[in-house]
Amino acid sequence: MTNDSPFLAIKWLETQLSGTLSAIDIYALQAQERKNIALLKRELTDARLDIRDYELSETRAEQLQKAKVAKKRLEHVRRLILTASEYNVFSAIDVAQLTAQLDQISENVR
Repeated sequence: MTNDSPFLAIKWLETQLSGTLSAIDIYALQAQERKNIALLKRELTDARLDIRDYELSETRAEQLQKAKVAKKRLEHVRRLILTASEYNVFSAIDVAQLTAQLDQISENVR
């Protein structure tokens, strides 16, 4: 994954997370937990779109602005993953792996 573009990396991460989240019975969760899982899915999709926009930027100034937005969104996704781990959606190992992947993607968005 080190040679992948940030967009390909976030797409792979989104696929991985979607698989994990689809296995969860959201109706067995509390209302706040359901809300956070839905927000995580939405923010992950938005992060993918932000990174796509970053890679398709035509000027460096536009790219820098899009990178700032994408990094902020990736940080929000990281916080939502940590919150979801409190509901036992992700194990400690999953959290470590996912946050490492998010860090790598964020570093590649410059």
